[in-house]
Amino acid sequence: MLTVATTALELGLVYALTVLALFLSYSMLNVCDLSTDGCFTLGAAVGAVVAVSGHPSLSLPAAMGAGMLSGLVTALLQTKMGINSLLAGIIVSTGLYSVNMAVLDGSPLMNMNKTPTVFTAARDFLAGTPLAPFSDILVGAVAVALVIVVLTLFLNTRLGLAIRATGDNPDMVRSSSINPSFTTIVGLCVSNAFTALSGCLLGQMQKSVDVASIGQGVVTIALASLLIGSTLLGRGPIALRAFGMVVGSFLFRLVYAVALRLHMPAFMLKLVSSVIVVLALAIPYFKTRLPALRRRLSYRSAAEEKEAV
Repeated sequence: MLTVATTALELGLVYALTVLALFLSYSMLNVCDLSTDGCFTLGAAVGAVVAVSGHPSLSLPAAMGAGMLSGLVTALLQTKMGINSLLAGIIVSTGLYSVNMAVLDGSPLMNMNKTPTVFTAARDFLAGTPLAPFSDILVGAVAVALVIVVLTLFLNTRLGLAIRATGDNPDMVRSSSINPSFTTIVGLCVSNAFTALSGCLLGQMQKSVDVASIGQGVVTIALASLLIGSTLLGRGPIALRAFGMVVGSFLFRLVYAVALRLHMPAFMLKLVSSVIVVLALAIPYFKTRLPALRRRLSYRSAAEEKEAV
């Protein structure tokens, strides 16, 4: 069971960066960005190419820069071309498949078995210490902690508050002489930078990048994790809510890991994801309906008691 929890924590921390990206775009900016799958793969591809060229430390900022470009294109389609946000995300994600193949020089797969990465650097640095077995977890934890700090500070700046206001009421923002198109562009650029960083770390952790599969279904996984985190820690300061996203990501991966441990067929995992999303969406609704249900049951029991008398 410890191995299952460790694996869930490793992957949960890496995927938590994408959940934090959706926390910014979906929860704060109120934009459902469906380019997440393609942007995640873009970060993995760019990070792999830079790492293979001998610069693993530069792979992270390079991936984030590529993610920002992806977010910029998505935002421009929405704000300057009048394309629906859902359709814009689908268009960008579809186009990024070809871009990702081009980044990998036309090959759908890049192997990094002999390539130094940030994870191998962490293992070498911690070799001989008690923390050596947990080097992958520490890399993910440091990345998540830095992103939470940056996100918390950013969302409490004037620009960050404008982004939050844009998600709440764009008409009010427009009447306050703030350009909602600009705040949307900035928000999606930052969000996609986090998504690409997540893909870069996953590719380096797995020591390979497969364009066809590494980003498949990431938006569903991230959305389910976000909903779980919002259910658990959906209120309070930004830092606490962001931490809730990390908890949600870990719990989602833990359910996945337990399902694999129980020898569930791989083709059933998509169904598991769907069930988790449904539960995460339904639980808050049933919570709001619970008081009315209790009142109805109390009235019914009272009526039955009167009839019995």
